[in-house]
Amino acid sequence: MTMHLARGLTTLNTKARKKKTKFTKSQIEKWTEEMRQYNKRMRQCHSHNMQMTLDEYIDYIHGRHKPRTTKPVDSKPWHYSSPFVRVTKEIPSRVTKDSFSPCVKKEPLQYTGERKLVGIATMHKSNMVPVFADDDDKTGQKQATEIATMRRN
Repeated sequence: MTMHLARGLTTLNTKARKKKTKFTKSQIEKWTEEMRQYNKRMRQCHSHNMQMTLDEYIDYIHGRHKPRTTKPVDSKPWHYSSPFVRVTKEIPSRVTKDSFSPCVKKEPLQYTGERKLVGIATMHKSNMVPVFADDDDKTGQKQATEIATMRRN
């Protein structure tokens, strides 16, 4: 089964609605009270321009109200203006007799110990151990062989 309309039928209602011009007293009294409450709420939220008369409120209820358009305060056309740039005089940095340069070159590190460093041996994986020359072993060969045998055991 299809969901199409039969030929000649439409879903649009093109019939013009008639305006109901006569209202009962009870309707008008009800709408005046609603309009007073509406205007009171608009004043409370500082929207004084949204207040309405009774005729405007009745049109508003029935969906025939058109909002008021406000004219722009400045009716001049927009044009580009350059950004504001503050003019300041150039002030040099303060230089005194006690000033120093904090970026001096660092002196290279130097070993100043009593023992003589012969080399660096690898104990286990990346464990680096310094090899020193002692009084009884001037070349450091004894300590280096101990590290080598310790590594293999």
